[in-house]
Amino acid sequence: MRIAIVGGGIGGLAAALFLRQAGIEATVYEQAGSLREVGAGLVVAPNMVRPLARLGLAERLPAFAVRLEAAWEFRRWQDGRVLFVQPMGEACAQRYGAHCYVAHRADVLALLQQALPPRQLHLDRRLTAIAQDGREARLTFASADGSVHAVAVDAVIGADGIHSAVRRLVAPTVEARFSGLCAYRCLVPADAAPAMALRPVQTLWLGPHQHLVHYPISGGRLVNLVAFAPARDWRDESWTADGAIADVLAEYAGWDERVRRLIGSATSTKRWAMFDRDPLARWTDGRITLLGDAAHAMLPFFAQGAAQAVEDAVVLAACLAEASAQTLPAALARYEAIRRPRASEVQLMSRGREIGNHLPDGAEQEARDAALAGGDPLAQSAWLYGHDLDADLARVP
Repeated sequence: MRIAIVGGGIGGLAAALFLRQAGIEATVYEQAGSLREVGAGLVVAPNMVRPLARLGLAERLPAFAVRLEAAWEFRRWQDGRVLFVQPMGEACAQRYGAHCYVAHRADVLALLQQALPPRQLHLDRRLTAIAQDGREARLTFASADGSVHAVAVDAVIGADGIHSAVRRLVAPTVEARFSGLCAYRCLVPADAAPAMALRPVQTLWLGPHQHLVHYPISGGRLVNLVAFAPARDWRDESWTADGAIADVLAEYAGWDERVRRLIGSATSTKRWAMFDRDPLARWTDGRITLLGDAAHAMLPFFAQGAAQAVEDAVVLAACLAEASAQTLPAALARYEAIRRPRASEVQLMSRGREIGNHLPDGAEQEARDAALAGGDPLAQSAWLYGHDLDADLARVP
């Protein structure tokens, strides 16, 4: 069985690894000349840790990731008063069968790449054309030196991200809706950060019209900081576009001094405009299907983009393990039937959360804070963190 995976990010590599575990050696084609992950911090939630354990990789997480002892530590913007904190640690492991970690995206990508035989990864392959008939799919790739590479396969998995080239061939164009927000992301050396930012805690500072998240990564050597603020005239949806620390400080004028010190300790920032998209009506067309952000790009407020891509990979491999080259289209359709409802739910639940986070001071904000104080996010997240993929596979024939 010949499988091509377009895109060498977390979702693409995870798909190749789960397919390999199922006895299928897929080939990953990545347009970059070297495998690298843009971005910074990543929440490795329990529903991502459990699949990594199936690959024998979860035990390697403590070498670079930080295990959260608390999450959803909500603080008031002006003075840092704690509104609510959810203990994690053993409580999380007992409830969901796995801990919750935070990590640098590059470290997670490296973990997956190291587990994949080099022959299964081809770099410097930019997709330029794709076609299919009843027997196979054909792809054409271009390299930086001008060479062209043609490949014939039984199935194509489009794992090529939010601006997917494969998606344009499978699904109708989805209009991107501007959220009115942008996000600044920074990495701060631990020795320059306030002590409270070094704790194994995911902290969210809530304030009028914006909020800010931080947690330690890279074994505690760095602090990942993401600041969500009004976008003003910024419309660039790119993780590689440069921002300015002075702009971030200006947005957070008047906030708790620890927030401003954390921002001021960063030497650079990236800035991206945040766009929302409706769930796709379909992921699959014959021998071509989508996975990860290519299928269900979502706003980051549930921190589930990578976890949902890994869930996709588990189900895709299980469906293809029972298929032949002739029955692959039906197997891909089954994969979509299982995964699209779940991923679409997470996608839709991820939108709108900033409204509650960004309430101006007043009666609504006070009611929100009171609700936070009486909440139990660990229990409320059972649908997300405790989801049973094997039950999904058993339910959809």
